[in-house]
Amino acid sequence: MKKALFVSILAGSLISFGAASYAEKDVKEGAGEVLFKKHCAVCHPDGGNIVNPKFGLHKKDLEANNITKSGDVVNKMRNPGPGMPAFDKNSISDKDAEAIAAYILETFK
Repeated sequence: MKKALFVSILAGSLISFGAASYAEKDVKEGAGEVLFKKHCAVCHPDGGNIVNPKFGLHKKDLEANNITKSGDVVNKMRNPGPGMPAFDKNSISDKDAEAIAAYILETFK
């Protein structure tokens, strides 16, 4: 409960202070995780996929769908298939999308 509250406060703080981009250093310090939890975790809990399990975020699932690098993840965020909303540059900046992609590739091995 405390962790969820902390993440919510942190995410709200980032938004309220206008933090729109993150350096690679920040990705390692949790920005990608915060952004993932805000935008992706509802449909991709623990790297799975509640809509279509074939499109999970674990390495074997990503590779099976020809997603092997962060640019591939960002492209899928921008141009998803059925069942996933598109995240354009207005909803998630390129730098934030890269932070999310880095988090996914590093976390769900």
